[in-house]
Amino acid sequence: MEDINFIIITGLSGAGRTLALKVFEDHGYFCVDNLPPTLIPIFTDLCKQSMKKIDKIALVIDIRGRDFFDGIFENLKSLREKGYDYKILFLECEDDVLIKRFKESRRMHPLALEGRIVEGIKSERRKMAKFKDAADYIIDTSYTTPAQLKDEIINRCIKTKKEEKLLINVVSFGFKQGIPLDADLVFDVRFIPNPYYIDELRPLSGKDPEVKNYVLKWPETREFLKKLYDMIEFLIPLFIREGKAQLVIAIGCTGGRHRSITIASEITARLKASNHKVIVNHRDIDKDRSEKVGS
Repeated sequence: MEDINFIIITGLSGAGRTLALKVFEDHGYFCVDNLPPTLIPIFTDLCKQSMKKIDKIALVIDIRGRDFFDGIFENLKSLREKGYDYKILFLECEDDVLIKRFKESRRMHPLALEGRIVEGIKSERRKMAKFKDAADYIIDTSYTTPAQLKDEIINRCIKTKKEEKLLINVVSFGFKQGIPLDADLVFDVRFIPNPYYIDELRPLSGKDPEVKNYVLKWPETREFLKKLYDMIEFLIPLFIREGKAQLVIAIGCTGGRHRSITIASEITARLKASNHKVIVNHRDIDKDRSEKVGS
């Protein structure tokens, strides 16, 4: 497809199509599962005409389309005739492994609703043979872990630009309001002396220089920042290797208004100085100003 990175995910039921789709979604693809093949040309035209440019698309197409599936190659041929290009990722797996997966999940094979799983797999292999022959990428998932499959898909199928980086979200919060539900890493900075108990600092926040200077003047604060930054730098390439597209780092104090904001801002500044893609959010900065418990 012209100007659009377009991939069709297909293969055997139980071979990992759902996981594959999630990998593409994590890398910014517009993803659709089980789109009827007859709608593919219409869908691609709509994506190209969209005001919000959609330049990366991943579709799961498989035998769940039933009667629609039989005409899939005619629909794909029409795409090429329109000047659109696409790649096909086919997920393969050995029969005994597929049978074990279906038994463990207690799900029925889509082609064996009234029969044995093994018969459904055989029937699906026959129906999918042409797709496998036409595939640009074939990945056997028989003995791969989910993490290994993610790596394989990223390395073989996803064109990542060199400038693309892990998106890091640094969130300051107050433990009184609860830990952010989407946090990957949580750090407690309540060991730092509390500015709340300094009368002139209480109405201010960690954004104000007076509070910042108070929080950062302690040796333990400076040592903590150094060790925290070093650990995050160590972890970033490991998260990227695992296929992670976003990292949420939560830094909490009691109320989320003084210490956590200062530390979150400092870490954000250091990461930006190292050319990382970072967004900071002070979740609880305006909450509970009148409460007696400090931050």
